[in-house]
Amino acid sequence: MTEPKHHRAQTLVIVVAALVAASVAIVLASLGGTRDLYVSTSGDDSWDGSLERPFASLKRAQKEVRALTDSMGADITVHVRGGTYRLSQPLKFNGEADSGRNGHRVVYQAYGYGTSEPERVTISGGHKVSGWNTDDGVWSAKVGDLRTRQLYVDGDRAPRAGLGGGIPGDAIATKTGYTTDSTAPQSWKDPENIEFVYTLALYTDRRCGVKDVTGDESGSTITMDSECWGLMLAEADDPVLGEKGELPSEPTDIVNSRSFLDKAGSWFLDRTGSGEHTLFYKPLPGQEPGSTEVVAPRLETLVDGSGGSGKRLHDVDLNGFTFAEATWLAPDEPSGFVSSWSSYSLPGEQARRTVPGNVRFRDSDRIGLRGNTFTRLGGQGLEISSSSSGFVVAGNEFTDISDGGIVMGLLPPDTAGEHRDNRIADNWVHDIGVENRAASGIWLMGTKDATIEHNQVNDVPHMGILAGRDPDVPAATSGTRILGNLVIDAMQRIGDGGGIYLRGSQGDSYADGALVKGNVVTNARTDTGGFFNIGIYTDDGSKWVTVADNATYDNLAAIGGCDESPRRPVDRIRFTGNFWDDAVPEGIDRMDFPGAWPCGQPHHVSFAGNTTLSQTAPARACRSNLDCVTILKRAGLSDEYRELLRDK
Repeated sequence: MTEPKHHRAQTLVIVVAALVAASVAIVLASLGGTRDLYVSTSGDDSWDGSLERPFASLKRAQKEVRALTDSMGADITVHVRGGTYRLSQPLKFNGEADSGRNGHRVVYQAYGYGTSEPERVTISGGHKVSGWNTDDGVWSAKVGDLRTRQLYVDGDRAPRAGLGGGIPGDAIATKTGYTTDSTAPQSWKDPENIEFVYTLALYTDRRCGVKDVTGDESGSTITMDSECWGLMLAEADDPVLGEKGELPSEPTDIVNSRSFLDKAGSWFLDRTGSGEHTLFYKPLPGQEPGSTEVVAPRLETLVDGSGGSGKRLHDVDLNGFTFAEATWLAPDEPSGFVSSWSSYSLPGEQARRTVPGNVRFRDSDRIGLRGNTFTRLGGQGLEISSSSSGFVVAGNEFTDISDGGIVMGLLPPDTAGEHRDNRIADNWVHDIGVENRAASGIWLMGTKDATIEHNQVNDVPHMGILAGRDPDVPAATSGTRILGNLVIDAMQRIGDGGGIYLRGSQGDSYADGALVKGNVVTNARTDTGGFFNIGIYTDDGSKWVTVADNATYDNLAAIGGCDESPRRPVDRIRFTGNFWDDAVPEGIDRMDFPGAWPCGQPHHVSFAGNTTLSQTAPARACRSNLDCVTILKRAGLSDEYRELLRDK
């Protein structure tokens, strides 16, 4: 039967349309058109990376991206399906191979990111421990040459086995360690595994390893690792921490010996076997080896993005991932961890080093990190360092991190270059500083025109937001904007700091200095550190700072700072339109103007249009004032990001 003419015509149109579509697809492909790649835990790296035939690994997807970037005509997006991707080595991005091209971007994101149903994707540097043996209520497993300082059991951080206090007996510090009249230390198994912890009152949380324990019936001699102990002795000359020549104090805890493995839920890693370490874990009630997931972080870096070789990394996005289970091993070295804030000393080096981020970018431009979770990490969460610009870090959560949440700027010892125009906005930073209690939620130094806005920082052991030039950073900070942040419950463990803390000159004038505006800071206080705990703290050397339209109350002190004239004076600070209770701790003499200034009178400080709230009920007084209420409502996460809080 002959086909009707109109049917033949319709068929011809369809065929022609299909040919045109195919031709367009071929042309787009040849021109580097839109390309979507897919990765799945059930995929195969020999497949083509399509939705139906996804790759199995991020490394394979990255290889495919690198083959496409030179001819990009649109963004390339790698969609990663739900599941856990355990890395055997860091995911490295370099400027030459991984950058976006031709005005387009390379995007790696969780499948469904930006929709109402994104899939949960974890990028892990951890090793799942198996092969457990049980003996007298303790599990043990051979873990090869594994080194780690953290352990996670069913997703929760497990504490290292610890003594829970200082040295038994009457202990005395010496030039090589300690002596005590107690014989108990002689029973400590494998003392070379043991670490002393020093959580001090002011801005430090240190670690030193034990070299040996000897003794007799009259007492014990504890010899510390000489490199670390030498640094501790040098730091004892700090006039703030101790008088010149004073010996270190006793540790606040002693950890990492099988002798201390008596608390359920704790663990110990025996590193004495050459290349064959043993992990011990004392389970919680109800835990069984076959149904309990134990993950030991193995990698120190999960993502390492760097310009390198003169070609900067640029135009890359990472969206919707959970970055988890990485460690940081430097404190295991003979030099230990002799720190102030999140920087530490090494023998023979004048400049301090900075605790690195487990996700880090250096010499990079226009990088986006959105909607990620940084958790179960042993260093700092995110590092943006060296000459980097145009970063947007938005809508991320930082929690359960051993050190700080975000560190950004020219970080010692690499302080050359310029760090400009970076934005950290609408992130939730909380419960960080789990091991280094002197850590900060967000720390920037040596930056130009950085914006820190609408973040919520809560429940942190030391400072919430720190804009402070380290003495080792020669580059001046300028143009910092700290706007509309909500900082609650900072300074919970370590003293001498603030909910928002500034240190050093912030510019050359008020115009290019720091602006601290529209923030709410409450309950920055701790039992340690005396009166050096302040809501908005302009510390030694602070200069050219405007503090405007903030609400700061229920802190140990509302505002103030430490003027160390003539070496580091506080100078050119202006306070306008703020609401505060003007709390001043007992023991500090009040000046003729607001604030707690324990070290001396600051220079050229001005006040205009500020409102003093009731000291007995400042929160209620703020809520009764329309302008103060407006500050409260606008501070913290923007409306579109408040789902971060509701998801928990």
